[in-house]
Amino acid sequence: MATIEIDEEVYEALQIPEGRTAAGMKQELAVSLYARDVLSFGKARALAELSHREFQALLGDREIPRHYTDTELAEDLDYAE
Repeated sequence: MATIEIDEEVYEALQIPEGRTAAGMKQELAVSLYARDVLSFGKARALAELSHREFQALLGDREIPRHYTDTELAEDLDYAE
């Protein structure tokens, strides 16, 4: 597992509720990387440690559109048949 070092002063300045800092940081990073198309939905969801529905809701709350490619559409249509 990789780790990221964050300056103590920055860490203390985070506006994330006490006790949720690590989880909150992972979610913030996941949302940001997904929004920038750096991570896929599945990888970002895994980073955020959320279920499919939970991550979808988080993206909706942030008004971040779901990246849905033609390939994903074809796969979903194949699965639905």
